[in-house]
This record gives sequence, C-alpha cells and structure tokens, in this order.
Amino acid sequence: MNKKIYFLILFVVLVFSQVFVFNNILFLGYVNPYLYIAFIFLYPLNKNRFLFLFLSFLLGLSVDFFLDSGGIHAFATLTIGYLRLFFIKVYLKKYEIDYPFFKLHAEAFGKVFNYVVTLTLIHHFILFSFANFSFQNITHVLLNTLLSSVFTLLLYFLAIFIFTKKQ
Repeated sequence: MNKKIYFLILFVVLVFSQVFVFNNILFLGYVNPYLYIAFIFLYPLNKNRFLFLFLSFLLGLSVDFFLDSGGIHAFATLTIGYLRLFFIKVYLKKYEIDYPFFKLHAEAFGKVFNYVVTLTLIHHFILFSFANFSFQNITHVLLNTLLSSVFTLLLYFLAIFIFTKKQ
C-alpha cells in the first residue's frame, strides 16, 4: 500500500476511534486514553517539517472539532509534533542523514519506550493543564496526566504488538 494512503487511513481511523470509542471511556473519573497521538509517533521523518506540523495541528483540531474543546488538543499535538525531532535525536540518536531510513519499529524497545513515554507525558500534561487552567488544581492535573498516560501507553504498546508484522 502506498505510504500516503496508509497514513491518511491511519489519520482518519485514529481520529474516529478517539472520538467515538476512547472518549467514551472514563475510568475512575481520571483515566481517559488519547491514542490518537500514535499518528505523531508513527509518521515518517522528513526534511520538510511543515507538512508534519500541519498534520499534527489538523489531527488535534479534528479531535477538538468533535469534542468542542476549544483548541487544547490542537495545541498539545502541535507541541509534541514540534518536539518530536528533538526527542528522536536525544533518545534514538538519529540525525537528518538517517531520516529516509528511519523506522520506529526497528529500534530497540527501551529507546522507543522512552521516546513514546516522554511525548505522551508532555501531551497529556499540556492537555490537562489547559483543560483545568488553574494552579489550584495542580494535583488533579498531575493525577490525570499520570493515569491517562499509563492507560494510553498500555493501549499504544498493545496495539503495536497486535498490528505489526513480525519480520
């Protein structure tokens, strides 16, 4: 399958699964998975970052549109989309010359785990900080961030395990 069509289908499936399935999960009042950010982890590295940042913004804006959340998802996804390259350089030791050959599933699990956990925690912290927008609720923000991140990461790694082909 063509890569562009694959990522278009992935984009649409993740947005609709987030809106119609994952947003209806609210466990103990704190846990809500945000699996749609997997698109940002899996999107290939390019020299042209504008398209990727636009798609990151559009991903968050699509979720905001359905949830009527005022742009907090768009800001959070755009932020981790922007920071993604920095963390790829830090954790995965990849530079511009490696971009055409980079495949996340080919990297060591520990490196991928650190990369995905860091971006997930940043996304969730920004999301819940703007949703609460008060220092009085900092414990609520941190608890939401931690528990939702754990659930999101559990679902992400489970989905990657199930849907990737063994080579």
